[in-house]
Amino acid sequence: MTNPMIDGKRADSARRRERVLKAIDTAVKSGGDITVSGLARAARVDRTFLYRHPDLLERVHVAASTPVKEGRMAAVSRTSLQTDLANALEANKRLTARARQLEKRLSTQLGDNIWAASGLGAPVDIDQLQRRITLLEQELADARGQLEERTEELDAARAANRELTRALNQPVPSR
Repeated sequence: MTNPMIDGKRADSARRRERVLKAIDTAVKSGGDITVSGLARAARVDRTFLYRHPDLLERVHVAASTPVKEGRMAAVSRTSLQTDLANALEANKRLTARARQLEKRLSTQLGDNIWAASGLGAPVDIDQLQRRITLLEQELADARGQLEERTEELDAARAANRELTRALNQPVPSR
């Protein structure tokens, strides 16, 4: 004995599957942007229908990742254009920073050459002084790290002291 309600739901589900499959084929043929939301809208189904049917969802993902056939242009989405723009801006920032770095190196090198050519020259021990500065900067960074650790330890000790003081000042309940 068949249940007409169950048979009706199965038939409706089958019609929806067919609409989804047709929407996928149409999107692949047109080379459009393939998304779950877009296909659900084209097939007139809810997105949850696709998520409840893993085989259909897999087809959507495969279709979205399949390259466009040769001779056809892929549709450009707003998101892909924004991504391209963001990447171009980042590349521009990197190139600008690199150009500044190279300009600074060139300026330093030219300045050193002119200084040396003038006969005045830098002190002989300038490399030793620069090494000493680097060493002192490292020691300063280490000392700051130790200071931060000690400060954290002191704050923890103060908090523990406050808790102990509160506990000692609480009245003892009488029995």
